[in-house]
Amino acid sequence: MKKLLLSLIYIGGFFLLLEWLWPLGILTNTQNTGVFYLYAAFCFFLAFMQVRWYIAVPLKLLGLIFILDGLFIPERIFSSGWWSILYEQLMFNAEAVWAQEWRDFTAFFRSLLFLVLLWLVSYLLHYWLVIARRALFFIILTFVYITVIDTFTPYEAQGAIIRTFVLAAFVLGLLQLEKEVSDDDRKEIKWKTAILALAPLVGAVLLAVAAGTALPKFSPQWPDPVPYLENVTGGAGTGDGEGGVQKVGYGENDSRLGGAFVQDDTLVFQAIVEDRQYWRAESKDQYTGKGWEDTLEEPVTGRDPGDIGYSLFEETVETDPSQGFIDFTEEADFDKLLYPYGMTTIGNLENPLEIDLHTQTGEMETRSGGDSVQPASYTFDYGAPAFDLRQLREAGGEDPASVREKYLQLPSSVTERTKELASEVVSEYGNRYDKAKAVESYFSSNGFEYSTTDVEVPEAEEDYVDQFVFETKKGYCDNYSTSMVVMLRAEGIPARWVKGFTGGEIKETDAELFGENLNAYDITSANAHSWVEVYFPDIGWVPFEPTQGFTNNADFTSGTDTDSGEPERSEESPEVEAPDQQQEGNPQQIGEEEGTEDSAENGRGEGFLRNLLWWIVPAVILVLSAVLYVTRLRWLSWYHGRRLAKNETPDSFQAAYRHLLVVLDKKVQKRGEGETLRAYAKSIDRRFETVDMQHLTTQYERLVYRKEERLQRTGLSELWENLIKKALS
Repeated sequence: MKKLLLSLIYIGGFFLLLEWLWPLGILTNTQNTGVFYLYAAFCFFLAFMQVRWYIAVPLKLLGLIFILDGLFIPERIFSSGWWSILYEQLMFNAEAVWAQEWRDFTAFFRSLLFLVLLWLVSYLLHYWLVIARRALFFIILTFVYITVIDTFTPYEAQGAIIRTFVLAAFVLGLLQLEKEVSDDDRKEIKWKTAILALAPLVGAVLLAVAAGTALPKFSPQWPDPVPYLENVTGGAGTGDGEGGVQKVGYGENDSRLGGAFVQDDTLVFQAIVEDRQYWRAESKDQYTGKGWEDTLEEPVTGRDPGDIGYSLFEETVETDPSQGFIDFTEEADFDKLLYPYGMTTIGNLENPLEIDLHTQTGEMETRSGGDSVQPASYTFDYGAPAFDLRQLREAGGEDPASVREKYLQLPSSVTERTKELASEVVSEYGNRYDKAKAVESYFSSNGFEYSTTDVEVPEAEEDYVDQFVFETKKGYCDNYSTSMVVMLRAEGIPARWVKGFTGGEIKETDAELFGENLNAYDITSANAHSWVEVYFPDIGWVPFEPTQGFTNNADFTSGTDTDSGEPERSEESPEVEAPDQQQEGNPQQIGEEEGTEDSAENGRGEGFLRNLLWWIVPAVILVLSAVLYVTRLRWLSWYHGRRLAKNETPDSFQAAYRHLLVVLDKKVQKRGEGETLRAYAKSIDRRFETVDMQHLTTQYERLVYRKEERLQRTGLSELWENLIKKALS
């Protein structure tokens, strides 16, 4: 009995050790992690069996040698070449140890040290569990270790916490039981004690796990310490694409997307413009299945800052001429221009500037005397485009061969189900614009969730888009934008991936510049963003915004044909025929055809069903009522949105605005007691980085307080819908 309890305790201790080893594959570049698990189990087994040291040591050493030979030494084991490689490895790493050059250790030596560590830990746990009969200290260390790596690394420890709790409870309970059994000399009492003790132990642990899983959890009670610590230590990267925990910001390497981000609100630049803009930096063309690469480095042409002479769209697109100003902070560190769509010139430079334009990607590198520089500030002229929906829908003709060649590329990793989904999403639409809008809108629902902290990295054989679209449905702008590009390309629509910054947070609404009152925006590292551009023949590249919670800043006009902006279907949906009632049959008629011999049983069955219905119907009504109540904000939002979009009248707008206040109060931010609508609107806009709520509030106040009988502007339904989507997401 004692041996059995010690065996169970020791097995529990081994699985606790495995909780230290599971994260290896995520946190390091360690390959073949299974051999380390096996070696740890081998060492545990020898220690538990209390094999004499003069036998156990050679066995563990032999196992260590076989592992290193299989992983790193190609020569036949114990041959002269094998000993030569072993000697060279040991001498090289010994010199690195002597010189304290820890980063020069080879993979062979690091694996050797790790195997030795497992050897020592197996003996240490044997001492704690079998000899000292104490495991609490090791359990506490395990919890600390798991919580630390869960907080500061991409490793998700929810399952690990539950497993560790269960293992810890069993190990501690078994240790106490083993102590009681050891103190009792009567054999028959030992078994009785074991049975009586194990039952409540198992029940208590299972009950605790079930309760902990089912009961509601408090939200975090203190701020996330990661951003503060990363800012203090300077230890986070800026989106280097390696899939680890990175600091959100603009980065150069996008070859490996995925993984969590920590927020960084460091101010990068300030912009003074008429309206919020997307600040474009570059685009990339080659999707690899894991991220993006730029294969279009050429051609590069020099451009005059006073006349850049480059546009992403054709001259047929109407533009609204305007001016702006950018002032970079010391935190800005990229040698390329950030520019709004339609920029034509830059000026007021502190030093002469040369611009190298990558005509294929729109990237503009800034140099001075041949060296890369970051301009401190500059003014610029631009013409904000207004894309005609009628022209976009009627855009036809062949795409240029250069566009088809570069922007329809897809790797073999793109799965068939991704292509089938793309075909399904656009199947009902007959033109390129409506197809692009259908894909763009697909991500606003269908179970997708915007997140920067709980984002997985694809496995070695897993496609980045397939994982996001079908498996996790959780991610940030890179996930959404990459998925839209891949789905459009799968349908033969040229599209590309674009990087830059969103419009930032408005700080001042009457900044005077160029003799005008403009708006001042603060753009931080957290505003780094990616979106999509779709090519339209005779029009050019048009931006689209698939990321949930973000709004496309480009203007789209209805042109000569009044249009709601909703995608046009290529054909009406076919009518669904009603099922043939005769084929279904009449239940009463079928019962009669079965004969009268079962009439008594049928009567009893019908009575039972009738009584059952008395319980089922109220239960179903109660459940439906509960579902309707829980989801009331969403279906009421759908109702008000449909009503407002169909007919923008003062009545429909006031009802929709009052519902919006309820949603914002419950989902986003409670309105303070005595807080005016105008103050509350500014607070909401600061939170969402928009001015939409202020526009809606101004219109509402005109209707309610000035008793105006008509709306002063159009497009209110779109502003309302944007806010509702952000609030509910």
